[in-house]
Amino acid sequence: MSNKNYELILRNCRLLQATHKTEIVDIAIDDSKIAAISPDIPAFADQELDLQEKLVTPPFVESHIHLDSALTAGEPRWNQSGTLFEGIEIWGNRKQKLTIEDVKKRAIEILKLQAQKGVLFSRTHVDVSEPTLTALQALLEVKETVKNWMNLQIVAFPQDGIYSQHENLPLLETALQLGVDAVGGIPHYEFTREDGVKSVHQIFELAEKYDCSIDIHCDEIDDDQSRFLEVVAACAIRTGLSNRVTASHTTAFASYNNAYAEKLMSLLEKSKINFIANPLINITLQGRTDIYPKRRGVTRVKELWQRGLNVSFGHDCILDPWYSLGTGSMLDVAYMGVHICQMTGMTEIDACYQMITSNGARTLNLADRYGIVVGKPANLIVVEADSCFDAIRKRSTIKYVFNHGKLLAETTPAKIKFSSFG
Repeated sequence: MSNKNYELILRNCRLLQATHKTEIVDIAIDDSKIAAISPDIPAFADQELDLQEKLVTPPFVESHIHLDSALTAGEPRWNQSGTLFEGIEIWGNRKQKLTIEDVKKRAIEILKLQAQKGVLFSRTHVDVSEPTLTALQALLEVKETVKNWMNLQIVAFPQDGIYSQHENLPLLETALQLGVDAVGGIPHYEFTREDGVKSVHQIFELAEKYDCSIDIHCDEIDDDQSRFLEVVAACAIRTGLSNRVTASHTTAFASYNNAYAEKLMSLLEKSKINFIANPLINITLQGRTDIYPKRRGVTRVKELWQRGLNVSFGHDCILDPWYSLGTGSMLDVAYMGVHICQMTGMTEIDACYQMITSNGARTLNLADRYGIVVGKPANLIVVEADSCFDAIRKRSTIKYVFNHGKLLAETTPAKIKFSSFG
């Protein structure tokens, strides 16, 4: 037997491979990194843990959430219409009462909830349309506070549009100067089509100036004439930013006529931009003005995936003016995605698991620190399942969450005792 001694060896791991198949292996961890992966590591360790052939995968990636508004549902009132626009109106009232401590408390509570459910990487949008930038200041502090157990990216998001008020563009640029990770926008909410196009060009100029990524709330509407995605794709091609560009939501894409959609798809393939769908929220907010037939309100996830474009899923909202539910579980998100995107084939279900793991890592540009590979940080989760299919079908418990080789969270699955009365 080898004399090598590791800090930790995880025995009998059902490791998810890039091919979507699984293999039973041992994983050795040393100095916060993955030191060895083998079917039987002949070595000692300070600690060993038998995972009993449970599924082991990289951690979940939350590609799109709004931590500044989380846990504010019902404040100052509930969203009765269930629409995006009433949610924006309600948030416009609630954000007048923000304090740094208020935002920090709620954000950290959600991040802890996500972490125990297997999320170790998260991208949050923060509204930078209010003059004090209170929410942004709070989330910058949160990012520093949680950095040892959560990798948090911040997108400066002008919720009210860049050109709806004179001060919004200077506020957006101030946010970039303070050190956010990405610049966002909402072109379909600008006053005019022309303002929307102008806002997209402005976003790309700012991204180049401050060397940051782009993540735009793009065409989050049922209007089949909302066509800012083509503008984003064209700008990505012309600037060469490509994989640093993300189009979130793109729900209008589901309403485009197929002739235009086919033309657009070719442009998107050339652009190589990322896409984020938010199944829980998109199915809830969209289609509200429809009677019947009623649109699903979710972008063409399956078709984008079939064309080889990178698509990931986000939770988007948890108990806020736009969505009064939410648990922080990315398996809930994937489960909804399987249904409303009609991705029920075995390969398609596996793809939906990728959309909350490796695809999300691509969106957030995490290649150098993501994945269960020798030499990379030992970030991984242990799922009470034996396949991606099983994990999504059951919304399985995340039994262990390891962050840089240390056990961050452990959840004991519920035990059920059934008594027969027959």
